[in-house]
This record gives sequence, structure tokens and C-alpha cells, in this order.
Amino acid sequence: QVQLVESGGGSVQPGGPLRLSCIVSGDTYSNYYIGWFRQAPGKEREGVAAVENDGSSSYADSVKGRFTISQGNAKNILYLQMNSLEPEDTAMYYCAAASWVPWSLLLKPIGYNNWGQGTQVTVSS
Repeated sequence: QVQLVESGGGSVQPGGPLRLSCIVSGDTYSNYYIGWFRQAPGKEREGVAAVENDGSSSYADSVKGRFTISQGNAKNILYLQMNSLEPEDTAMYYCAAASWVPWSLLLKPIGYNNWGQGTQVTVSS
């Protein structure tokens, strides 16, 4: 079973960047679909971005053009580069993995069965 650990969260001013990391262990990263999700207080968990095991990526409309998934030089690390952050991006961010996810569920929490503990992102002036 794969294990996931997120890091890189923190406080940032509106318009600033932040890069989150997801370290994958216990299995080969490329065997999995990896998703980034976030959950703000009082709101449902929502999908932000996902990468399929062939490298194809998908993004929520709310973050397109601002967020980018990439793989680190160490192949067990996945990054979420977040630019032009807005107060509405404030949330706990999670990475998740599954051996296979249908296209319709790529950005849905129900598509994933392995979760990290999350890292907090706060965007505020």
C-alpha cells in the first residue's frame, strides 16, 4: 500500500506563490494516479489537480492557469506549484493516490483510496 506525506504549506499573501510536495512511498509512483485535493472549513473536499499514470494532468477550472502538477527529480515526489494565490485558495491540501481512477472521477475524492494527512495553506494579507 502506498503512503503519502504532504509538505510545503504555510501562509502567503494574495498574489504570491507556494509549492506543495507529496512524497510517495511503499510503491512505485508511476503505478498510481495522484490527485491533489483541498478542503476549507465548512466546505466539502474538492479536487484541484490530478495526474494519470501516463503523465496526463487535469485541473479544476478554479485553478487552471495558476496551479501546475510536476514530478520532482526524485521520482517519488510530486509537486503542486501554486501561483497567483487568492484568499479563496485557503484550505487544507491533501494528496491522494489510487491504482486506477476513471476519467470521470479524476477530481473526485471518491476516486482515491490512499490519502496523506494534509498541509495547511493560508492566503491572507
